[in-house]
Parts: sequence; structure tokens; C-alpha cells
Amino acid sequence: MTTTNQTVRKAVIPAAGLGTRFLPATKAMPKEMLPVVDKPAIQYVVEEAVKVGLNDILMITGRNKRALEDHFDRVPALEATLADKGETAKLSSVQAASNLGDIHYVRQGDPSGLGHAVLRAKQHVGTEPFAVLLGDDLIDARDELLSTMIEVQARTGGSVVALIEVEPSQISAYGCADIQDIDGESYVRINELVEKPSVDEAPSNLAVIGRYVLHPAVFEVLERTGPGRGGEIQLTDALQELAAGDGEGHGVYGVVFRGRRYDTGDKLSYLKACVQLAIDSDDLGPGLREWLPGFTAGLSK
Repeated sequence: MTTTNQTVRKAVIPAAGLGTRFLPATKAMPKEMLPVVDKPAIQYVVEEAVKVGLNDILMITGRNKRALEDHFDRVPALEATLADKGETAKLSSVQAASNLGDIHYVRQGDPSGLGHAVLRAKQHVGTEPFAVLLGDDLIDARDELLSTMIEVQARTGGSVVALIEVEPSQISAYGCADIQDIDGESYVRINELVEKPSVDEAPSNLAVIGRYVLHPAVFEVLERTGPGRGGEIQLTDALQELAAGDGEGHGVYGVVFRGRRYDTGDKLSYLKACVQLAIDSDDLGPGLREWLPGFTAGLSK
């Protein structure tokens, strides 16, 4: 297997989770379709991939995820109605989701973890390096992350994970990276990945977030990776093997992201993401900024 000088062209977006933390809202609607201001969360993720040229997108879905396909499909009757009414802004927003890229879908089948979901992409990806984007992490479109990770993958020939600095007391909620600085480089080498360590055992305060650029050698490792934490096939376990080994496709590197990231993984974080993005928007921001101080002041009375 060789990936010399191959450009990352494909993105894989796992979207098979049940969304149990958002029940009952997700009883009949995929969690990825929950709106963040005026777009479903999944659209932000697809837009991020397309922005850096990843127009070939594979979503790994599960049962009750048909709404994802419908959202990115054309709706001729709706488009015709909006056109007849002269509602061009709404028409453009509806068409934008349908024109983002070439989106494919495959079902995960058994919900056996993130590693299993990534493995389901093997046939579509082939022998090329590829990106994996998780929908719980929204990266602000004004900040660079994925393009930097793609550059690092091209330079190193290995796999790349995104890292953020968190308070040491919070590290047990994340996968944690033991890193080694590389002289003259802005990225780091990953020595070890530890899944949700205790505060005392964490090798750093660098947490892994939901962006990866992977060498296709990860598929061979995932095929022989047994269930790990939670009885699921963990992507972290496969990356750990790649980090420890030698040869083509081995070596795992990290890019530390210091930009704006919005966590939609639980209810409170989701609400914070909605407020943060609304405040930054041109149409809603001014009104929300004017209203919020008076609202919060009233809470203390």
C-alpha cells in the first residue's frame, strides 16, 4: 500500500449514534439534525469538509437516519414554491445544502463503536488518506484546522489528530495525548493515547477532539482490533498501534487547535453553542447582545 503524494479528497462523517442524551427530542429525529441557530449541526460539519476541498463525503448512518439524506437532497416542490413567492434568500439557503458536495451513505449495521464506523468506510476510501469529522465538535468557519491537519499528514505520511488544551480537572472526559515536541515544527508527535484517564494518571492536558486525518493503514489495524473500552471497537486503540509501530502509514501526529470550537455533545454545551454562534451572526447578533445583559441581570434579582 502506498500513499505517496496522494491528496486527501474524501471525508468520512460517522452519524450512526442514537443521541440518547437528547431524548425525547431525538426519539424520531437524528441528533445530527438538531438545529444550531438556523442550520442542522451536520450541515456545519459538511460545510467544513467542503471548504477545504473534500467534496467526496461518506456518511456512516444507522436506522432512523433518513432525515440526513433528505436534508441534503433536492426538494423541487419546496424550491418551486419559494421561487414563485420571490423568497430568494430562503431558496438559496435550501439549495445550498443540496449543492455542497457528492454525499454518499452507508449503514454501520451493528453499533460497535467509532473504530467500527470508520472501518465501514474502507471500500469507499480505498488506499487514500482521508479525513474523519465527528458531528459533536463544530469548528468555527473562520478558523483553520482541517487544512492544517491535511498539510501535516502530507508531510509526515502518518495519521493526524486534533488536540485542544483543557483544564487538567476536565481531562478525564476526553482521550488524552502523551506528546513529544518536534524541533522546528508546529505539530507534535503522539507517543501514546490514553482514553479518559484519571486526573492523576493523565500524561498531559491535551485532549483529542473529533477531527482526524488518517492513513489508510488504519483499516488493516481496525480489522484485527478487538472490542476495547465499553465493549466497542475503539479508533483510539488502532491509532495507538499506529503510533507505536514503524513503517509506511505508522506514526501519529497532533495539531493543537486554539481557535473557536463549539461542543454539541450534551444539552448544556449544545445550548452554549447555539448562543455563541447566534451572537456572532450578523442578523441575530445585535439583537441578542442587546437582550442578554438585561435578561441575565434579571436572574440575579
